[in-house]
Amino acid sequence: MSTEANRLTPIRLDNYKPLREVVCETLREAIRDGVLKPGERLMEIPLAEELGVSRTPIREAIRKLEQEGFVVMVPRRGAYVADISLKDITQVFEIRSALEELAAGLAAERITPDETEKLERLLVEIGNDMEQHNMDKIVETDINFHEVLYKASRNDRLVEILNNLREQTSRFRAMSMNQPGRLIKTWEEHRLLVEAITSGNAKKAREVARLHMEHSEHTLLAGMNFENTPK
Repeated sequence: MSTEANRLTPIRLDNYKPLREVVCETLREAIRDGVLKPGERLMEIPLAEELGVSRTPIREAIRKLEQEGFVVMVPRRGAYVADISLKDITQVFEIRSALEELAAGLAAERITPDETEKLERLLVEIGNDMEQHNMDKIVETDINFHEVLYKASRNDRLVEILNNLREQTSRFRAMSMNQPGRLIKTWEEHRLLVEAITSGNAKKAREVARLHMEHSEHTLLAGMNFENTPK
């Protein structure tokens, strides 16, 4: 791990979450923001000292981040921040596309009136966040939007898998949304998705979800200069 000091802020337990979750979120955010860089070794003792915690929650967080794809374990060498490749991205999107279609179709068949209202409210919130150019809030509201949609599928295993897959590319979410014109297109795709789901049109919901994933992948690859790279 780099010897650069004070990159991570000591943990503050000012919420209800268990320490291991707070530590995991802190490390995940540091990887997303590039504070912990691809290929960097994650050493338990220095990380524990920086965050002001014991090695146990650090160890637990690294295991979870490995499952999410943020960390890779190298035999006899330790844990490293994962470097994501074009192949990694395309494989994740292939799986996500199929499962997002499934979730949207199931949601159209199983969504409750309360969840319908939540999706519509979140759609309005995303629009307001866009007007204020608040990227952090846009990302947060977008996450909430998909959480409601996934829950409406009434399939807990599907929700768990989708959340894991979303985490694997989440560090690039802001990069994708910052591409010219992508925000307004994303909002329009969300609107069409809400329209299909709330009308109970499972076929249309699946189609919109598939197109949304295709556009998201192409935009992300363009932002990472992968668009014209042979797969």
